[in-house]
Amino acid sequence: MNDRNESTVGVGGGRSPVGRHLIRLLQAAQWRVEVFSRNDLAAHGALPPSAPIANWVFASPIWAVAEHLAFLGASGARRLVAISSTSRFTKSASADRAERELAQLIEASEERVRAWAGASGVDCTILRPTLIYGGGDDRNISEVAAFIRRFGVFPLVGPAGGLRQPIHVEDVAAACVAALPCRGLKPAYDISGGEVLPYREMVARVFRAMGHSPRFITVPRSVVRAGIGLVRLFPRFRAASPGMAERMMSDMAFDHSEASRDFGFRPRPFVLGPQDVRAAGPEADRSAAHIVL
Repeated sequence: MNDRNESTVGVGGGRSPVGRHLIRLLQAAQWRVEVFSRNDLAAHGALPPSAPIANWVFASPIWAVAEHLAFLGASGARRLVAISSTSRFTKSASADRAERELAQLIEASEERVRAWAGASGVDCTILRPTLIYGGGDDRNISEVAAFIRRFGVFPLVGPAGGLRQPIHVEDVAAACVAALPCRGLKPAYDISGGEVLPYREMVARVFRAMGHSPRFITVPRSVVRAGIGLVRLFPRFRAASPGMAERMMSDMAFDHSEASRDFGFRPRPFVLGPQDVRAAGPEADRSAAHIVL
């Protein structure tokens, strides 16, 4: 990578959980990294950076990418890796209107980015991770840990046997780094963790990582909405929704074999350490994370 334009990568969403790992891994791979926050991009508008940047990775939400296509075009973008979410599929038929609207936003944003890339001659790859965890500042496993920390138990709807495939935040970043130099990939890939397990077992592992024995209460579906309403009285859990509870019985595992074949994606199994269930500090930036639970 001797040519500055080819050895430089612009990173959007560098302060997000994925973005922080992404920057470190890109630097380790000998990329020259220039980081742009969402505020930076908004301030730039359609003005290009001081020198062309051909390679871009966005760790911010896919709709943030769609908002800044003019900037990417002005920057001389020729390669783009963007992170979306499997929520596009898992929330499309949710009983919760906000979740359905999120799925629609993700789908529309993906299509807008892909259409722009096709018209602009930009080689674009979209990665759709499943439930992201790691480091205690995600909005999935850390939310489960926060609930356990607050109430000492975790409510389940029925046997909560829906399958999950959590993906570590560093593996999401590593997938971006692996895909970036590869040309001619598929337009989009689902990326998931290295282990499939039932929702109940996933939560049980959170208890154990916190040093507790699992304690569950079974909640009838008929009282889910009322229970969620009570939980949302606590500021930390205002994002809780009936759809999250209903999905405990739904399979949300995704095959990542195509990503493994095409750019060597190798995710780790779901093993939690104390750092993954710690209470996030006030400096945590979780703005780019989606609740996939």
